[in-house]
Amino acid sequence: MAKRDYYEVLGVSRDASEGDLKRAFRNLARKHHPDVSDAPDAEEKFKEANEAYGVLSDADKRAAYDRFGHQGVRGPSGGPGFETVDFSDFADIFGDMFGFGGRSRTASRTAPRRGADLQYQVTISFKEAVFGADKEIEVTKDERCDTCGGDGAKPGTSPKTCPECQGRGEVRQTRQTLLGSMVQVTTCPVCQGRGKIIESHCPTCSGRGKVRKTRRKKVSIPAGVDDGTRIRLTGEGQPGENNGPPGDMYLLVRVQPHKYFRRRDNDILLDLKVNVAQATLGAEVLVPTVDGEVKLKIPSGTQPGKIIRMRGKGVPHLRSKSRGDQLVIVNITIPKKLDVEERELFEKLADKMDGKVLPQERGFLDRLKNVLGG
Repeated sequence: MAKRDYYEVLGVSRDASEGDLKRAFRNLARKHHPDVSDAPDAEEKFKEANEAYGVLSDADKRAAYDRFGHQGVRGPSGGPGFETVDFSDFADIFGDMFGFGGRSRTASRTAPRRGADLQYQVTISFKEAVFGADKEIEVTKDERCDTCGGDGAKPGTSPKTCPECQGRGEVRQTRQTLLGSMVQVTTCPVCQGRGKIIESHCPTCSGRGKVRKTRRKKVSIPAGVDDGTRIRLTGEGQPGENNGPPGDMYLLVRVQPHKYFRRRDNDILLDLKVNVAQATLGAEVLVPTVDGEVKLKIPSGTQPGKIIRMRGKGVPHLRSKSRGDQLVIVNITIPKKLDVEERELFEKLADKMDGKVLPQERGFLDRLKNVLGG
């Protein structure tokens, strides 16, 4: 029976890259390897794919195959010449599938590992969000045990090298496969991957080498933060394992709503009520800002919804000295009850004013909608 073209066996084009070949062989191996497939022809198909990949993954053999076909890669016995195949490549592929290979596929548990990150929520007032503040929070995390110095052993004793794995934290077992001898690497069952065993545990930390402690910590909230801002404190998280670096701490900022102010980006919005006379004649009024009360001039003839901008009275930009503005949205209050004198004055005013009724212009409504953010 004539041999099939190697490119056809792997299902790749003749200009396939090294990565394309490896991916194709990995997929076929997962499908046809005798350890994972019960199909009667699985072993033959796997051998065929194995032979094709062994040739095409070698640059010299591939060049000879492309030029002379199967004749160009026959060995002394008439079969394909695999005497120089790099089996470490196969070990990488099958290590992904079955957890074994020429080297460990995962970092040893004895290697330094970064500590876990922590997250805490801190609640601040609207004004503290604008100007920043120092807040004190309670932080609970692991710290090195002072009794044993972090090694987990009872004072006067010390951890010993694991006799099963000789301190590597992993054990290796040789397994015979169709590709030859391969090494299966697993976590040491005696020391659980630590590389050391503790015969007498520290009475304070029970062998962990760490204890949970709660401490009060002062943190600085920068000016200009908004609700939902996350602040990263580098190195303030859980301690690392095996002398690894500590994790980070993230502060999730929650800003309490203000009685008067609302925020839109770095601008502060304030609804201000004035009476009919102030809107008509104009007036100078005191309005609240985050800096305190400030005099604001209401122009004569001010219409409902007019926006007056108070520059530099908004929220500071993060990492900048500049500030947004305060936008004052003017609303006009209409009296619901009038005494006799007030009614007479309004009646005289009504006689002098045009009583024509006009539809509301869309421009005002659209402008108000934009200011209020939708």
